[in-house]
Amino acid sequence: MAKAKKYDYRVVQTTAGWRAEITRRVTSKKAMVSKGQDGFSTESEAKEWGEQALKSFLKNLDERNKRRSDQRAKRQQV
Repeated sequence: MAKAKKYDYRVVQTTAGWRAEITRRVTSKKAMVSKGQDGFSTESEAKEWGEQALKSFLKNLDERNKRRSDQRAKRQQV
Protein backbone atom coordinates (compact mmCIF):
# COMPACT_ATOMS: atom_id res chain seq x y z
CA MET A 1 0.00 0.00 0.00
CA ALA A 2 1.42 3.39 -1.00
CA LYS A 3 1.74 6.08 1.63
CA ALA A 4 -0.31 9.18 0.80
CA LYS A 5 1.38 12.57 0.98
CA LYS A 6 0.04 14.83 3.68
CA TYR A 7 0.72 18.04 1.73
CA ASP A 8 0.30 18.51 -2.00
CA TYR A 9 -0.84 21.14 -4.48
CA ARG A 10 -3.62 21.19 -7.00
CA VAL A 11 -4.53 23.42 -9.93
CA VAL A 12 -8.18 24.31 -10.54
CA GLN A 13 -9.74 26.17 -13.44
CA THR A 14 -12.09 28.98 -12.42
CA THR A 15 -14.21 31.38 -14.45
CA ALA A 16 -11.53 34.08 -14.12
CA GLY A 17 -8.56 31.83 -14.97
CA TRP A 18 -6.56 29.31 -12.97
CA ARG A 19 -6.12 28.83 -9.22
CA ALA A 20 -3.33 26.97 -7.41
CA GLU A 21 -3.85 25.61 -3.89
CA ILE A 22 -1.67 23.90 -1.31
CA THR A 23 -3.76 21.19 0.33
CA ARG A 24 -3.37 19.20 3.52
CA ARG A 25 -4.88 15.72 3.78
CA VAL A 26 -7.09 15.73 6.92
CA THR A 27 -8.68 12.32 6.48
CA SER A 28 -8.71 9.83 3.65
CA LYS A 29 -11.71 11.63 2.14
CA LYS A 30 -11.20 15.23 3.20
CA ALA A 31 -8.54 17.76 2.22
CA MET A 32 -8.15 21.29 3.57
CA VAL A 33 -6.68 24.21 1.62
CA SER A 34 -3.72 25.65 3.54
CA LYS A 35 -2.75 28.31 1.01
CA GLY A 36 -3.99 29.42 -2.39
CA GLN A 37 -3.62 32.01 -5.08
CA ASP A 38 -5.77 32.71 -8.10
CA GLY A 39 -5.65 34.94 -11.15
CA PHE A 40 -3.23 32.90 -13.26
CA SER A 41 -3.82 33.17 -16.98
CA THR A 42 -2.44 29.71 -17.83
CA GLU A 43 -2.37 26.33 -16.17
CA SER A 44 1.41 26.13 -16.40
CA GLU A 45 1.82 29.41 -14.44
CA ALA A 46 -0.46 28.09 -11.71
CA LYS A 47 1.40 24.75 -11.64
CA GLU A 48 4.77 26.49 -11.38
CA TRP A 49 3.54 28.67 -8.50
CA GLY A 50 2.09 25.61 -6.76
CA GLU A 51 5.38 23.70 -6.95
CA GLN A 52 7.43 26.63 -5.65
CA ALA A 53 4.93 27.54 -2.94
CA LEU A 54 4.75 23.93 -1.74
CA LYS A 55 8.54 23.73 -1.39
CA SER A 56 8.61 27.01 0.53
CA PHE A 57 5.62 25.98 2.67
CA LEU A 58 7.22 22.64 3.63
CA LYS A 59 10.56 24.31 4.39
CA ASN A 60 8.88 26.84 6.71
CA LEU A 61 6.86 24.07 8.36
CA ASP A 62 10.00 22.01 8.98
CA GLU A 63 11.82 25.01 10.50
CA ARG A 64 8.85 25.77 12.76
CA ASN A 65 8.67 22.16 13.91
CA LYS A 66 12.40 22.18 14.76
CA ARG A 67 12.04 25.40 16.79
CA ARG A 68 9.10 23.97 18.70
CA SER A 69 10.95 20.72 19.31
CA ASP A 70 13.94 22.63 20.71
CA GLN A 71 11.66 24.67 22.98
CA ARG A 72 9.95 21.49 24.19
CA ALA A 73 13.32 19.88 24.97
CA LYS A 74 14.45 22.95 26.94
CA ARG A 75 11.24 22.93 29.02
CA GLN A 76 11.68 19.25 29.84
CA GLN A 77 15.26 19.79 31.01
CA VAL A 78 14.20 22.48 33.49
